[in-house]
Amino acid sequence: MTNEPDNMKRRDFMRRSLLTIPAVSIGSSVAFNAYADSGVPALSDYQPMFFEDSQWQFILAATDRLIPRDEHGPGALEAHVPVFIDKELAGSYGRADDWYMEGPFHVDADEALGYQLPHTPADIYRLGIRATNDYCRQRFDRDFTALSRDDQETVLRALEKGTPDFARLGVQDLPSKTFFSFLLQNTKEGFLADPIYGGNRHMVGWKLLGFTGARASFREWVDQYDRDYPLGPVSLSGERG
Repeated sequence: MTNEPDNMKRRDFMRRSLLTIPAVSIGSSVAFNAYADSGVPALSDYQPMFFEDSQWQFILAATDRLIPRDEHGPGALEAHVPVFIDKELAGSYGRADDWYMEGPFHVDADEALGYQLPHTPADIYRLGIRATNDYCRQRFDRDFTALSRDDQETVLRALEKGTPDFARLGVQDLPSKTFFSFLLQNTKEGFLADPIYGGNRHMVGWKLLGFTGARASFREWVDQYDRDYPLGPVSLSGERG
């Protein structure tokens, strides 16, 4: 979320995002095929494992604002980013199973020192959504999901800057900026990770970028800069785009 024009550098943004995600988990390419239409239920048919209904509606709205569908291609909802986040939070990532969580905790510590909060990712989402809705009710007299798209973007920009004081809203040891950073990072991951993790449905994120996915070899195309790559991406499950 920045003040850059809405029609700007979507592809550049997504390419930069690749730098923050392991290459083994991302990909993209050309056209949709018949195979891509099978085996993946519609987003409306998905039953969340982690989120309660009101939290789920928040995630649907927020991720849609972070990566909206536009003239360049599908957005977070078409890519099933909310499904990816829900599955991640319902599993070991949400519980921080492999994180050091014994403290001491220093909320204001320099980011270079690593994660310093007492909350698991699951806690960050539960508390962050609650505090964000409280902030929206104070400022707009309604929850986040009831706001206009423009007002939703205003709230997300405020979270990005760390403007809402979650402590004043009853949520301790969780800067609003930290909640936003988790939401944005997980949204990008859900758009670009291999479809086996629930997001990047039909490899739409990979197709947007022209990424090959899990193809075993494409060395003959590496130096052909003046030609479009003619083959679609391949996921770890064998799905072909």
